[in-house]
Order: sequence, then structure tokens, then C-alpha cells
Amino acid sequence: MIADDHPMYRKGVRTILETAGDMDVVAEATNGAEAVQRCEELKPDVALVDIRMPEMNGVEAARRMKERHPGVQILFLTMHQDDASVMAAMRTGARGYILKDADRDEILRAIRAVAAGEAIFSGEVATRMIDYATRPFTHLDAFPQLTAREKEVLHWIAEGASNAQIGERMGLSSKTVSNYVTIVLNKLPAADRSEAIRLVEKSKGGW
Repeated sequence: MIADDHPMYRKGVRTILETAGDMDVVAEATNGAEAVQRCEELKPDVALVDIRMPEMNGVEAARRMKERHPGVQILFLTMHQDDASVMAAMRTGARGYILKDADRDEILRAIRAVAAGEAIFSGEVATRMIDYATRPFTHLDAFPQLTAREKEVLHWIAEGASNAQIGERMGLSSKTVSNYVTIVLNKLPAADRSEAIRLVEKSKGGW
């Protein structure tokens, strides 16, 4: 299944897959909500998913597809390679993440890999994942009461991100982000976001 809101790109990818000889395109979806529905109906082996789509983004769509049809293998095929997009995508249980500038052979190789249960990433994405995973956030160790997920929320709060921005970067709904923010503030404890930011700055050795 191909889930992408750009018709010309869907057409191009479909042409590549249909000429491969060992693949069938069973469905196309123009937004995240449609992707979830089509996945439930047709149960594809592999779903190619873009991240930025209307109605429901690709991260949330992938999460729901894996919950309702665990057998589907998710391969993100997108132009976004920022840390937040990559990490949010991989938390859905996706097996691969490649960029839209990949050539025909790269796309086919990636699809075959995830269909076989392997993990595959474009070179740029693999590098960013390694950098992200090894990047020191030692100042957040000052808050052992927080889970890893809550520390990530606190990190984005300290960066000045709004709930909507945190949701976009972490692939979470606005309600879930709001719940996380409340939990983080209660656990610190902090009266509000400004106080939470001050606590993070102090943990860095700042004011």
C-alpha cells in the first residue's frame, strides 16, 4: 500500500513497484486516516507511508496500523530527516525509513528488506539516528523521577516548544502531550512551564 498525499509521487512509486515483478500494489491512500482504513480492509504486507499527510499524519497512522494489524511492515518514504521526525516514526514499530530522493533500486531493496522483517535506513537517516541516540542529555539525569519519554517532553518544553509542536515532533496527539506536560510538571514539581524551564537551566549549571 502506498500512503502519500501527492498524486504524482504515488503514481511514480506505483509504476516502480508494478514493474518490479514480485510486488502488487493493493491500495493507495491520500491521507493518514484513509491509510488506516485501507490497511484494515486489505491487510497489505508492506505499507509505504509519508510523514506529512492531511487528516492524520503518517506517524499516527503507522501507530494505528501496527496496533490493529501487527503483521504489516511499515516503511517510511518521506522527505523529512530531522531528528524528531525520524525518532517519532521509529517508535511506531516501523522497520525502515528512507528519503524520497532514493532511486528505484533503493526503494525496491528497502521494500524487500522490511517485507523480510529486516530493518533498513537511508545513509543520512542512519547517521542521524546514531547521533541522536548517543547525544548526551546528562542534565536531564537530574530528574530521575521522570521516564525517558517524560524527559523528552521536558526537553522540548525547555526548547520553548508549544504542545502542538511537541506533538508534531514526537508523533503524539495534543491530548497525549497535554497529559505528559501535566505529569512532568507534577513530578518536578513545577508550577508552570516557565518554572520547569528554570529547573532545566539549573541542571545545566545555568541560572
